Amino acid sequence: MAGEASQHVSLRERAIEELKVFWLITLYLALFLGSFTVYRRLILKEFGVAYLHYGFALIEALIIAKVILIGQALGLGRRFEGKPLILTVIYKSVLFGLLVALFGVLEHVVEGLVHKEDWASILRHLGDLGMYEILARVIMLIVAFVPFFAFWEIGRVIGPRKIAGMFFSRQDRDSSPRPQS
Repeated sequence: MAGEASQHVSLRERAIEELKVFWLITLYLALFLGSFTVYRRLILKEFGVAYLHYGFALIEALIIAKVILIGQALGLGRRFEGKPLILTVIYKSVLFGLLVALFGVLEHVVEGLVHKEDWASILRHLGDLGMYEILARVIMLIVAFVPFFAFWEIGRVIGPRKIAGMFFSRQDRDSSPRPQS
């Protein structure tokens, strides 16, 4: 009975931890994608075009955060974990950027199938997005993933609690090395 209670507590704690990670990823991505939405709005404003799609950045952040967690749960990106961190970070950034792009294409295909469109129509809608738009989104995400996965991998190596403590706890000034004169 006591073993079952501790197992439920550990499952509960794990679920809470996963939820925290999900919201941290979502926050990072919402800030990053939101900044690009502001950028796009300001550029289009110069040409007299209204662009107010701020909600899409949040929704996209939620979806991408879930894709990242699914990829991590499936063990994607572990190939270079024993190598120097720079290789792991770049590998995961590119891999997950392409994974998000794949999920985006899959999303459009499923949406077309739900609306009972034929394959030619679905492909035409994908083409309407524009190859340059899709390529720009993938490049933007890969670049956004570099600092994200850098922190992720540092946390994996030194421990998530230690990196969180370094960022969110007050640092003792006396413990820092001082230059000697």
